[in-house]
Amino acid sequence: MKTRTIRQTILLPASPVKVYDALTTARGHSGFTGAAARITPKVGATFTVWGGYIHGKNLELVRGKKIVQSWRPSEETWPEDYYSTVSFTLAPEKGGTRITFVHSGVLPDHAGHLSSGWKKSYWEPLRAYFQQVEKG
Repeated sequence: MKTRTIRQTILLPASPVKVYDALTTARGHSGFTGAAARITPKVGATFTVWGGYIHGKNLELVRGKKIVQSWRPSEETWPEDYYSTVSFTLAPEKGGTRITFVHSGVLPDHAGHLSSGWKKSYWEPLRAYFQQVEKG
């Protein structure tokens, strides 16, 4: 099966630990998305986020440094038994955290909307969330 890879680099105004916690805890994930999340930072744990739209499993976790997950959306055109892989590498940078993001194994018909979806549904809300948190 042919697949695509999405690569993005993002700078967020928060520490790597805060970014990690937002992405790997139900409280953090719901906090920036406004949607129900069932996720815990444990290797091997399954998760559902975005109100059940996204399903997956934590494959590798290093707090404040790295998150690797199997990942699939609940879409009719996405095979039920097929998971792609998302990887978030977190690094401190002046003013916050640089995320090097790689989403591999993406079905070609989904690459376009997922690429823009990460920006609209993750990076923009995360940036707004951390800007609001920092204001107190």
